[in-house]
Amino acid sequence: MRGRNLRGELDAFLAEREAAMIGFRRDLHMNPELAFAEYRTTQRIAERLSAAGLAPSILPRGTGLICDIGSGDGPTVALRADIDALPLPDEKDVPYSSTVPGVCHACGHDVHTTILLGAGLFLAQQAEAGLLPGRVRLLFQPAEELPGGALEVLAAGGLAGVDRIFGLHCDPKVDVGKVGLKTGPITSACDRVNVRVCGPGGHTARPHLTADLVFGLAKILTELPAALSRRIDPRSSLSLVWGRVEAGSVANAIPDEGIAEGTMRCLDEEAWHAAPDVIKTLLESVATAYGIEAHLDYVRGVPPVVNEEDSVQMLAEAAESMLGEGAAVPTQQSLGGEDFGWYLESVPGAFARLGTRRPGAVDACDLHQGTFDVDESCIGVGVRFMVGTALTALWEERQPAVDEPLVVVNAEP
Repeated sequence: MRGRNLRGELDAFLAEREAAMIGFRRDLHMNPELAFAEYRTTQRIAERLSAAGLAPSILPRGTGLICDIGSGDGPTVALRADIDALPLPDEKDVPYSSTVPGVCHACGHDVHTTILLGAGLFLAQQAEAGLLPGRVRLLFQPAEELPGGALEVLAAGGLAGVDRIFGLHCDPKVDVGKVGLKTGPITSACDRVNVRVCGPGGHTARPHLTADLVFGLAKILTELPAALSRRIDPRSSLSLVWGRVEAGSVANAIPDEGIAEGTMRCLDEEAWHAAPDVIKTLLESVATAYGIEAHLDYVRGVPPVVNEEDSVQMLAEAAESMLGEGAAVPTQQSLGGEDFGWYLESVPGAFARLGTRRPGAVDACDLHQGTFDVDESCIGVGVRFMVGTALTALWEERQPAVDEPLVVVNAEP
């Protein structure tokens, strides 16, 4: 690495490839595919990697793929991108709007995919020239929006031999050229809580002769979240919020069944593991007090993404060296779910937020909206950032001498 002009090499690479990468992103945007149906997307990625002399391996289900770059000597760093779209109509008036009714890339996964592909192609050139100090594993993951994609990658051995993993996500609240970083929890666990209550039913004139199921269900709706705040450390930011409640069909009859459905979100991994048992105990306690039966169906979604400190420092070093001073900015915790957390249950790593807002813009749309779009110059920024992250992490894992730079940048400012 000593004496190399890495930024200059990336400048030349992007000057030649950036227009094609934007075209690749637009092709994905026009042809979005939902979770575990990303066959065309997977094939397009595999074609580009194979053309560069790489050997991508498609996951057993047929969507998503894994591709190693470099030799097995030295450490292995994984870079992950998600490839699926959302079941939302595309509401943008652009030449590359979705051609699939009711489906669009409203979360930026087309951008994540393109960035990882571009970074992989550049790193493949480095490996061919004997300049890659280890191995980089590209993880093009299916089904992030429908939890399960990360588990598919893990089941296929995607993290076997991996020392550290990194990922990123578009952030329309951050300007292009910046990346948002945070040590510790950056996204939330997100689980489904489904409650079904049962009772004998009866007449509303005689609630004392039956079990007042609606009243009992109402108590569950209010007392369960309240009790959780006293049973779980409040620093975990555990939040149970109901989204659907249903019981009865007429005004003068107490029903014999009711349901409540909601989500449980949490920033602390220990609290996330404890939540199902605590919720079950509290639910039974409240239901018993009102003479009704309560059945809990607790559906695990994703764990919190908890960024490891050393990995965040590597991201910061890569941002400063590849994007310039001040490129790394603080970012806030989110209660949104992200299945990157499953990877961090196995290996250390970190997740970054990539700025996609045109500097000075005031009308940037949020994620998961049909009008969401990005300033496409973020693709080149993302490639620089991910390349820098991979190389920084590889050199860190090799434990270089004190006077040996991790990423040498000799380009003119």
